[in-house]
Amino acid sequence: MSRLWSRFGARTAAVALLSVGVAGGFYLGEDRQTQQQGLTAQVGLEVDQAEYAYQRDRQADHRIASAKQRAAEYQARLRAAAAAQEAAERAREAEAAAASRKKERTAAEAKAKAEATAKPYAGPIPASCSEYSGNRAIGCALMLQEGFGIDQFPCLDKLWTRESGWNHKAYNAGSGAYGIPQALPGSKMGSVADDWKTNPATQIKWGLGYIEGRYDDPCGAWAHSESSGWY
Repeated sequence: MSRLWSRFGARTAAVALLSVGVAGGFYLGEDRQTQQQGLTAQVGLEVDQAEYAYQRDRQADHRIASAKQRAAEYQARLRAAAAAQEAAERAREAEAAAASRKKERTAAEAKAKAEATAKPYAGPIPASCSEYSGNRAIGCALMLQEGFGIDQFPCLDKLWTRESGWNHKAYNAGSGAYGIPQALPGSKMGSVADDWKTNPATQIKWGLGYIEGRYDDPCGAWAHSESSGWY
């Protein structure tokens, strides 16, 4: 309101003074007219100054409004950038968690597969060889001496139960295979000792050497026997 008065009030006052001056000059003569002209010029100068101040204030207000708008836009950009960064961080965390879960599943599957491959049989693992007797007890003890773990014996037990029933005199008339490991021919076991026909320990030692050289371990031989019917 003060600016409006500065702008319009000053002009009105100038016009009023000019009117009074004109009327006064008619009666007062040439000296009075000269004074009136000076007064009119002074009022005009004040009006121009008021107009300049008004325009300057308008420009200042415009600059302030523009600065506030730029500040608001900058803050909005900062908030948007922070939100985007937070979303990206959550996405990275989700991807890392998913990768970790996948890695754990892969490891678990690989472990299960390895266990299934290493132990292709059903049943518990013996605590010691004392759980067996006869030729099985001999076979368990010799297997441990050869460096195999006790967890391999169930495979060996199933393999040679299928082949000969752990009978060191078992003979296959059709093929000529002989003994606990069903060596073909049986005379191969003579590479261990001459008593290969009667000594189960000789037969077992030969059989373990054959298994290790061809299948790595008893469970490998048992897996082949399961898939092919022979080892």
